Amino acid sequence: MLSRRHSLPSPDPRGQRGLTLIGLLFWGAVIAMLAVVGMKIFPTVLEYYTIQRVVDRIAASNPATVPAARSEFDQATITEYSIQSIKSGDLQVTKDGNDKVVIEFAYDKEI
Repeated sequence: MLSRRHSLPSPDPRGQRGLTLIGLLFWGAVIAMLAVVGMKIFPTVLEYYTIQRVVDRIAASNPATVPAARSEFDQATITEYSIQSIKSGDLQVTKDGNDKVVIEFAYDKEI
């Protein structure tokens, strides 16, 4: 009888590569936490930029009076469903020396 030897492949000099189960769980938890934080922050950031866009649009239209500017903001909040944290009464509407409308608002929201 002949004896046959099977040779095993030589180990890779760079070592094994890949992701272990613990590594997979760790990175899965990190990605899940980042997703939760993103889902909490995204609506607030979206609302802020929506308010900023509406205020810039109203200021560019240069309304004649302060109540007209507030009324335009109220109309915009009807169509822009994401604006919920600020009302037209929270806007500081003034006119500068060139009779141009300046609209300011303070936006503070806890996440």
